Amino acid sequence: MKQPIFQLLLCGLILTLTACHKEPQYFPADMTPQHVAVLRFDEAVMNVRAESAVEDIRILYDEFPDFMPLWVEDILGIPSSDTAYLAEALPLFLGDTLYGFRETNLRVKQLFHDITPIQTELDEAFTRYLYLYPEAHLPSLTLFISGFNASVLFVDDDLAAGTDMYLGSDYEYYNRVVYDYQKQTMRPECLATDVVSAYLFRNIPFTSTKNRLLENMIYRGKIMFLLSLLMPQQPDYEVMGYTREQWRWCLKYERAIWNTIMDKRDLFTTDSKILTSYLNDGPFTQEVTQDSPGRLGTWVGWRIVESYMKHNPDITLRQLMAEGDAQMILEQSYYKP
Repeated sequence: MKQPIFQLLLCGLILTLTACHKEPQYFPADMTPQHVAVLRFDEAVMNVRAESAVEDIRILYDEFPDFMPLWVEDILGIPSSDTAYLAEALPLFLGDTLYGFRETNLRVKQLFHDITPIQTELDEAFTRYLYLYPEAHLPSLTLFISGFNASVLFVDDDLAAGTDMYLGSDYEYYNRVVYDYQKQTMRPECLATDVVSAYLFRNIPFTSTKNRLLENMIYRGKIMFLLSLLMPQQPDYEVMGYTREQWRWCLKYERAIWNTIMDKRDLFTTDSKILTSYLNDGPFTQEVTQDSPGRLGTWVGWRIVESYMKHNPDITLRQLMAEGDAQMILEQSYYKP
């Protein structure tokens, strides 16, 4: 009895996808769940009123004894001990219309009223991370409003994120404070990824004694590879901070990108200007083409690390992150786009 053509095609597709999926299972199903404490300083500070500012500020110092002084000094630029001046300045800051802070605060309340998706992403990412590094510190996250000054900060070993920096790529007031290419990652769904990424870069530092492009590419590639595994619900282009179109462009021209790096002999350079071009955020990667997205060095590093792990399935994630021989990783990746 013949099967319908559609069923045959479907079975073939499933088999093909299954055969192509060769990545090892890095995380078991029975990991100890972790819960990241998320503190809503942003909501609390918006409750300050001019008529009760002195008492409201005292409450903030009581509820956020570590973060409040840092926020007052680093964001407002006011000595934390000058509570009298703070009682005058804070209501003005919250109600400002010239720079759009009042409207921005209302948008923060609207977009971040329910942070369940962020909480879920953080809990799952740190559950995986602490499975790999059980000795690690589970950080808390404080959400705050920054006056468009900061996305992610560290408070000792904990983290803080400015919710006003994640209000959507089309938010009108961003036109005054950032470049167009930076808006892509200024969306609510990017906040958790930025937090976990910052944590990884801080806790898995660059330790190579060689500051060549190769070492920097592999280091950043390892971070992106791990980040993508910690947050598997995020598509790779979102993990990278690219648009879908930018990711497709990279895949289409991957061989040309690699040939450019090799032909220009940039792989082993220590020239800070060239390193900056390949690794730092920007509208494009100057050393390649103005049609490219920024940070192509990081993207290629990720591709090399991904190839290395596929060709070396016995290597654990901890071994990968601890491996400092970038040359060996490149050679054993058999990376040939």
